[in-house]
Amino acid sequence: MAARLAERWLSSLRRQAGGLFSLSISMAALNAILMIAQCWLLAWLISNAVLGGKTFTTLLPYLLLLPVVMLLRTGIDILRQGFAFEASARIRQGLRGMLLDRIATLGPAWSQHQRTGSIASSLGEGVEAIEAYFSGFLPQKIIIGIVPLAILVALFPFDWVSGLIMLITAPLVPLFMIVVGKGAEKMSLKQWHKLSLMSAHFFDVIAGLTTLRQTNAARRQANIIAAISDSYRQTTMKVLRLAFLSSLVLEFFATISTAMVAVYVGFRLFYGEMGFLPGLFALLLAPEFFRPLRDLGTHYHARMDAIGATEGLMAILNAEAPETSQGNDVLPAKPREISLEGVSYQYEEGGGVTDVSFTLRSGETLAIVGTSGAGKTTLSRMLLGFIAPNSGRIVIDGKDLSSLDLPAWQQQIGWLPQRPTLFAGSIAENILLSRSGISQAEIEAAAQLAQANTFIQLLPAQYDYRLGDGGKGLSGGQIQRIAMARAVLSAPAVVVLDEPTVALDRQTAKQMIAALGDALPNSARLIITHDTEIAATADRIIVLEKGRVVEAGTPQALRDQAGVFAELERLQTGDLA
Repeated sequence: MAARLAERWLSSLRRQAGGLFSLSISMAALNAILMIAQCWLLAWLISNAVLGGKTFTTLLPYLLLLPVVMLLRTGIDILRQGFAFEASARIRQGLRGMLLDRIATLGPAWSQHQRTGSIASSLGEGVEAIEAYFSGFLPQKIIIGIVPLAILVALFPFDWVSGLIMLITAPLVPLFMIVVGKGAEKMSLKQWHKLSLMSAHFFDVIAGLTTLRQTNAARRQANIIAAISDSYRQTTMKVLRLAFLSSLVLEFFATISTAMVAVYVGFRLFYGEMGFLPGLFALLLAPEFFRPLRDLGTHYHARMDAIGATEGLMAILNAEAPETSQGNDVLPAKPREISLEGVSYQYEEGGGVTDVSFTLRSGETLAIVGTSGAGKTTLSRMLLGFIAPNSGRIVIDGKDLSSLDLPAWQQQIGWLPQRPTLFAGSIAENILLSRSGISQAEIEAAAQLAQANTFIQLLPAQYDYRLGDGGKGLSGGQIQRIAMARAVLSAPAVVVLDEPTVALDRQTAKQMIAALGDALPNSARLIITHDTEIAATADRIIVLEKGRVVEAGTPQALRDQAGVFAELERLQTGDLA
């Protein structure tokens, strides 16, 4: 049942290829007609040369026609494969776009509960398996209904006995292949489950490699990965064993059926019950009759891989988005006041924030301070609209955030996440991030604000310097500054910086925060940090502890209170007296 549903869904994707898939099948049908013509021409030439006593001169025009037909077949087959490849490439591109759009729609609230490796495996190996299904298996599945039928139509008027043998034996080949393939399907599904598990675990280990080394757990994790890999290897070998068995069964029955045709043709020729020309024609067509079935067996593993991959893809496409309310109201270009009124949010695994209230106004810098796990990042994610409060509300210029057009609101925010991501491409492209209508001078101004222009000027190609995935080629602090330039490039009305100075030295961090206020004096600036020295540069500070606001006020007022902020400041400066 699961396999049938998977194939039904796979077939629905064929629409994305447009007419290319139909062109591929049309080329296969035309190739079948030319193949029959080639076999008849070859049989006619041999019959007339051997038994008919025709001279070379008489047969020359037909001898020249034979290579022309063969060249035409070759060209049409190249076109068939090209159309099939282009069709599958379009389906792959469309499917990957669907998956990325769905992941974007589901948002961070969904993705934070998923394993990165599993998603990456579905987007990578899973989509590639779907492409192989459409470029190999599915066209061949349709071709086996065209080529054998065309051969039977051409053969029956000349030799109905051979045609009847082919008609009776043909269903045996796919029947036994299906019987053997059922076991291979189950094993293939297990293989994909284990591949997804291995990918997810490997990504998690890579992400936490530093922590594993610090806790001396790296060797234990290496042994776990080795065990998972060995289990995957054993499952893969079982799938291959069944696949080879399926191919063996296919070749066996195809060979037996072809031999039966040859034996019956031989006996009838010996007893003079049929002519040489139709007998030779039947012998030439017999291997071609079973060739599409053998080719289907070659591509059968692509079907198993695609069905195995479908489960992971459907899990993404059918995932239910977290409940969020979204309206259509649009705010003015520059929101003046953002208020959090008693907002609370609790994660299923524990943690979050409880009854938090504060106001952030344009032209003001507000710092949220607290230790790790205090709830700082949760507040920024609610403000960005990634998650919705369980209770309370966020009000923007008197309008509830839930009533606003969320994408339009997010366009007004410049966000620097705690762990920024750079992509393969130039530094300028990473700062722009697909935005258009921005000049080189504006890019350099944003980099100057982020204290990145100095080191960029020292690079070989400066702003055209090519980075690898994840910012390969730059240090952690340099990546942080490029991401900061990206966040402030369009002079956003609201700037949300999550631990913006964590990878920077003290002097660079101070310069960057000071430049932020000077360059964007009318923006509402929210800085999330555990660094009390950076927080002290803000107009106001809110101190979080275990998800609750424990202190709020100006930096000097909090120092005078000698409370939590003052204690954090003393601990960080080393003054424990």
